[in-house]
Amino acid sequence: MARLSDRNGIGAAGRAPGARGRLGALVARHGRWLIIAPPLLFLLVFFLIPFGFALKISFAEAALRIPPFSDVFSVSADHRLHLSLSLANYKYLLTDEVYAVSYLYSIRTAFFSTLLCLLIGYPMAYAMARASKGAQGILMLVIILPFWTSFLLRVYALEGIIRDNGLLNSALLWLGIIEHPLRIMRTTLAVYLGIVYSYLPFMILPLYATLEKLDRTLLEAAADLGSKPWQAFRDVTLPLSMPGIIAGSMLVFIPAIGEYVIPALLGGPDNLMIGRVLWDEFFANHDWPVAAAVSIAFLVLLVGPIAVHQHYRVRQLEH
Repeated sequence: MARLSDRNGIGAAGRAPGARGRLGALVARHGRWLIIAPPLLFLLVFFLIPFGFALKISFAEAALRIPPFSDVFSVSADHRLHLSLSLANYKYLLTDEVYAVSYLYSIRTAFFSTLLCLLIGYPMAYAMARASKGAQGILMLVIILPFWTSFLLRVYALEGIIRDNGLLNSALLWLGIIEHPLRIMRTTLAVYLGIVYSYLPFMILPLYATLEKLDRTLLEAAADLGSKPWQAFRDVTLPLSMPGIIAGSMLVFIPAIGEYVIPALLGGPDNLMIGRVLWDEFFANHDWPVAAAVSIAFLVLLVGPIAVHQHYRVRQLEH
């Protein structure tokens, strides 16, 4: 019995490394796919499949039915598949200037909002990175605290501050700084305030993550070589913080360009952004094919340049 148990133990010990070895080889061979499979599945379900439906609808025609568009794919009585594609929706985008105007206005609003977030957020992130560890935790809590409340509630709260009889005008009138309430609501300024107020944390957090990891001995070396503080910042801190600047700018620019809630609640009739156009086409005009064509064209015009830029940037980093 002892010999049998020893032989079984040796066999189990001999098989175990083999099983672990095969498992290790499997992980080594397919480990990369096991890691990227969850995000790929997420993109497939929540981006590629809805994108495919929107692309199909963009080639349909409006119809008085539910859903309100014609069939792109149909099967005849003899079981043959028929494909009916229409480019009329994309041609219509080129004839009506409202789409080009709203797209350019959205780009301009998102660009200047991102620039304002960068100008405001960089000093805040820099101060957080230079603070003590205990203070960093408190400051981080202050930055992420707005995320604990609803985005819509925060926009409504800002409306209560900047409207004609709101908190800001009441305080300025009480202090005697102004004689008449400032006209902020339903203006472009209100849209910029809303976007900066809502998306500023998205700029601060990547910048803080980059600046907090900055090696301060590089600044000491620059000072030893005779660089003034502003020169050290220009030559050392700013270039090394560029990844955080790019990441924060993307996190602000991309959602801001398609923003709907803030222009609808705070902006006026002149603040026509692409999100409002999509809403009108879907829910006011019930023209789903045109709305789908607008969204597809908008996505291509927005993501295309960003993808090309990232491609060449990765190639530069590889070389």
